[in-house]
Amino acid sequence: MTMPSSASRPAKPARLLISSLLGAGVALGAMSFAMAQEATFAVTAREVGAPSYNPITATKLNSANSLIYDRLIQQDADQTFHPHLATSWETTPDGMQWTFKLKAGVKFHDGEPFNAKVIEWWVPKFKGTENADTVAAIERVEVVDDLTVKFHMKNPDPNLLFNLSTSFMGIPSPKAYDALGDKFGVTASVGTGPFKVESFVVGQQTVLVRNDDYKWASALSTNKGAAKIKKITVREIADDSTAFLELKTGGVDLLYTVPADFLPRLKAEKSVKVMQIPGTEIVYMPINTQVEPFTDIKVRAAAAYAINQKDIWQTLYGGVGQPANGFLISGLAEAKVDPKFAISHDAARAKTLLDEAGWKAGPDGIRVKDGKKLQVKLWTTNGTEFKRITEVVQAQLKAIGMAADITVFDASTINAQYKKKTDHQLAVRSYSWTNADIIDWFFAAKRAGYPNVSMLNDPKAEELNVVAMTKSRSWDERVINFRKYHEYILSQYAFAPIYEPVNIFAYSTKKLKLPETVRGTRLTSQTILDSEITN
Repeated sequence: MTMPSSASRPAKPARLLISSLLGAGVALGAMSFAMAQEATFAVTAREVGAPSYNPITATKLNSANSLIYDRLIQQDADQTFHPHLATSWETTPDGMQWTFKLKAGVKFHDGEPFNAKVIEWWVPKFKGTENADTVAAIERVEVVDDLTVKFHMKNPDPNLLFNLSTSFMGIPSPKAYDALGDKFGVTASVGTGPFKVESFVVGQQTVLVRNDDYKWASALSTNKGAAKIKKITVREIADDSTAFLELKTGGVDLLYTVPADFLPRLKAEKSVKVMQIPGTEIVYMPINTQVEPFTDIKVRAAAAYAINQKDIWQTLYGGVGQPANGFLISGLAEAKVDPKFAISHDAARAKTLLDEAGWKAGPDGIRVKDGKKLQVKLWTTNGTEFKRITEVVQAQLKAIGMAADITVFDASTINAQYKKKTDHQLAVRSYSWTNADIIDWFFAAKRAGYPNVSMLNDPKAEELNVVAMTKSRSWDERVINFRKYHEYILSQYAFAPIYEPVNIFAYSTKKLKLPETVRGTRLTSQTILDSEITN
C-alpha cells in the first residue's frame, strides 16, 4: 500500500522542473517583450560631448534634449510656429505685450504642476547666462491667472516666437532646478517631456525611460499620449565609421545625423532607411582676428579665399547639400546678401593678398615674412567627418603658401581651449540653427573666446548687432537689419564658409518604424512620439 506513495515521490520534482521551465519561458518572454520596447539611438560627431541637459545655461545640447523638455512653441520644417505648452498667443499692435494661454493638466516628471507661476519663475532664470538674449526683451512676466501669462516688453522683439521654440527654451521643473543648483542637468534633468532621464554619463550615453503620464503632445504629433517606445539609450559615438558599423550590425537602431559621404553605403543596406530633411547647419572655419597673422585683414581674407567650397562639396559629400558662401543657411532671407560680400574660392586673389601683406613665397612653397614662416594652428574635433574636412582645408591653405598644423581635440574639451582666447588661430567646426541671430551668438564681442571663436571685437559690428537684435520693430525690418549685419561680418573675414549639409538620419527597419513625414526642423520629440518598435 505504500508503494504507490513511494513511487509517486519523483513526480513532484518533475512537476517542479516543468513549472520552472514554464516560468522561465514566461520570464524570458516578458524580458524579450520588454527589450523589444527598447531602442538605441546614437548622436555622432556634431553632437557628442554636451556637458549637461540644463537648457537655461547650456551652450551645447544634443538631440536627446527634446525628449526630456517641452517648449511653449514648436517650429515645423517650413519654419511655421505651432502651439505646445502654450495653446495660443497674441500680441499688441506695438509689440510691447504678448499674452500666452497655457495647456492645462501638464505635470513635470517630479509630479509638480506646470502653470503660469512656472513661467514667472523661468524667464528671470536666464539673466546672467549665455542664453540671456533669448528673453532679454522681456521686462517682466505677469501672471494673469493660473493658465495665462503676459510678457511686458522692454522693446518689440519680432523674433520672440522663434526664441521660445528653440532647444534652449525647454522648461525645467522649478522645484528640481532650485534644489539641485549647478548639478541640475547632470545628476538629474526634470522636464515635462515624453521621456525621463534614468542616467547620464557625459560623453558616453544617456538612458531615457518613457513618461507614462504624458498626454500633452503638440499638434505636430499624431500620438498625443505616451511614447510607443518604452526606453531609449542615446549613445555618443564620435567616429562616424564606428556609428555606421553599429547601425549595420544592430548595436544602434537610429543615427540622428549621417555624413553625406556615408549615403551610398547606407543605401546599400536593405534593412536601413535613410531620410533627408532641409538642412539647418553650416560648416565653417572661424579665424581668430586677435592673434597674428590674422590681425591683418588681408591675411584673413586670403585664408578665406583659399577654401574651395565646391571641391569639398563634390569630393567629400558627393554633391549632396551645397557649398556655403555665407554664415547663414540658404533658406533664410538674411542669407541673401549682395553677391560682392559672398565668400567663394579664389586662389589667385588669396595669393595676391598675401603678397600685399608682405608674405612672400619661400623655397619650399610656404610663405615667409621677416624671416618667419606663415605657419598656423588648425583645430578640429575628433569626429571622422571633421578630421576629413580639416585635412582638405590644410591642403587648400598650403596651396596658397600657408602651412597649417592640425590638432584634434575631444569634443568635450575644445570649447575650454577656445576660451583661452589666444591659443587658437583657425578651426573647422559647425553649428545648427535656423535663425539669423546665430550671427550675434558667434560674433558678439561679449562672447569672445567661446562661442565667439573668431574673437571679433569691431565697433561697427557691435553697432549693427544692437540694431539687429534690439531695434527691429517688425519682421521685415529685422530681416533688413540682420542682412546688413551679416554682410559686414562677411566683409571682415572673421570666418570662411565651407559647406551647408542637408539633414540626414538613418534607422534600422528591423527595429523601428518612423512616420514618413518628419515634423520639425530636426528629428525631435514630435516625430519620436509617432515612432514605434517593429519587432
